[in-house]
Amino acid sequence: MNLPVVAIVGRPNVGKSSLFNRLVRNRVAIVTDEPGTTRDRIAVEVTEGDARFLLVDTGGLEFDPETDIRLGIRAQVDAALDAADAIIFLCDIMEGVIVGDQEIAQILRESKKPVLIAVNKVDNNEREYQAAEFYTLGMDEPLLISAHHGRGVAELIEWIVGTIPILPSDDAESMIRVSIIGRPNVGKSALLNAILGEERVVVSNVPGTTRDAIDTEIEYEENTLLLIDTAGIRRRGSVQRGVEQFSVLRSLSAINRADIAILVIDATEPLPAQDLHIAGYAQDGTKGLIVVVNKWDLVDPEKTNAVDISQFLRSRIKFFTGFPIVFTSALEKEGIDLVLEAILKIHAERQIRVSTSQLNRVLARAAAEHLPPLVKGRRLSVYYGTQADVNPPTFVLFVNDPSRMHFSYRRFLENTLRREFGFDGTAIEIKLRSRSQDGA
Repeated sequence: MNLPVVAIVGRPNVGKSSLFNRLVRNRVAIVTDEPGTTRDRIAVEVTEGDARFLLVDTGGLEFDPETDIRLGIRAQVDAALDAADAIIFLCDIMEGVIVGDQEIAQILRESKKPVLIAVNKVDNNEREYQAAEFYTLGMDEPLLISAHHGRGVAELIEWIVGTIPILPSDDAESMIRVSIIGRPNVGKSALLNAILGEERVVVSNVPGTTRDAIDTEIEYEENTLLLIDTAGIRRRGSVQRGVEQFSVLRSLSAINRADIAILVIDATEPLPAQDLHIAGYAQDGTKGLIVVVNKWDLVDPEKTNAVDISQFLRSRIKFFTGFPIVFTSALEKEGIDLVLEAILKIHAERQIRVSTSQLNRVLARAAAEHLPPLVKGRRLSVYYGTQADVNPPTFVLFVNDPSRMHFSYRRFLENTLRREFGFDGTAIEIKLRSRSQDGA
């Protein structure tokens, strides 16, 4: 299932990150300090009623002060146009319409993407009178908002929900979609070449050579795999000038389009926090995860072994359960078949379907073994559940009050489902409905 992508674009310091935080703050189920979870992301899945979309904060990618800022803005807008289904063009009422706004507006007018001008920092009625000049940008009527105070945000969400494409209830595609993700220069393109058995993607030792997502179909064991090679995801503030600065948008879009993400890491380097964030993007998107430890041929076997590395990785990426770890040398073509086998294994786990009777027996036993914690003096009651979908495995639980679901109990239920039914290496989704929604 491909989530629609909504990107926030605009000049620096108009409040893009503030608006992102406002839209996300009350609509993300779990936000913790654990590395790899939703905090410190530049893209987060947002749920509003039955609508779901991936919200991208282009302001999270900082400009290099030594680069041409106009070039950076153009790259930002171009990348957003490539990746997004809808765009929020954010302006600043305090500065009015300036040359940068006019340049962005011209690019957006030439595109065929839905665009909403949102004029930020309209914190009082007096500033409303200053908004008339934004009509000169030659686009639809601007929406006056205050990201800081929440003014106009409900109308903004209403526009998003009414603009983004409706998700299909059933994904009929038979192919297995796999994105190859990771930091620059860890060997993603080399891994793809090794899988394909031929030089289909340019491989270079210069980080960031691959700037766009590249799709390639292959047949393996009577299955069609769609392999999506991505530009390296760079840490915020360390991006380069030009289009590469915003290649992260294309990478996140590629993750969004996939069922399974292969996180490629460099065996010669410790696991940095950025790798955890990348794995977290896959978890947020309810994807399957395979960790490929590449360049294994460069590791000294007397100092490092696969068992220790595997234990270390699982201790760091602890928010994801049962993911395969494959050790490869893409240049030497070693371990490649194991990667393909892991893809098929995770795909099979994502297709597991649990009968309603089995599920409710497990839920009843789980409630008997471990009562939900009190939330504001009241306790969650789970009446019954059903599996709504596969790929990703999705469960709907009917409860007395969804707001009483503590994140620790949600994790307990997920672990219980895994213990009873499997789902190794894939995120699973638990949706809550109040009893009044039963039969709706």
